[in-house]
Amino acid sequence: QVQLVESGGGLVQAGGSLRLSCVASGGIFSTYTMGWYRQAPGKQREMVAVITRGGSTNYPSSVKGRFIISRDNAKNMVWLQMNSLKPEDTAVYYCNALVLGGTSYWGQGTQVTVSS
Repeated sequence: QVQLVESGGGLVQAGGSLRLSCVASGGIFSTYTMGWYRQAPGKQREMVAVITRGGSTNYPSSVKGRFIISRDNAKNMVWLQMNSLKPEDTAVYYCNALVLGGTSYWGQGTQVTVSS
């Protein structure tokens, strides 16, 4: 079992920045693919950033150039740096771990609200 805890959400004005953090416990963090997902009310959950075991990253066009995902395997942590935030970025953001067995684990979520 893997436990994930997100933090760093809050209220920010459009154009501002936030940095989300996720700490993992209960497994071998360095073997996981890690990701950040978000879900707004009435919308489906969408991937916003993924980082593999080897450090390769992927972003959808909606956030590319604005968001950066990073990880530190020695700290069992992953971060999402969000810059140039827009009101449409408002959502609950979830940390995700994809383990070697193919199971996904989710954190509790952290609210990000971007005002216009």
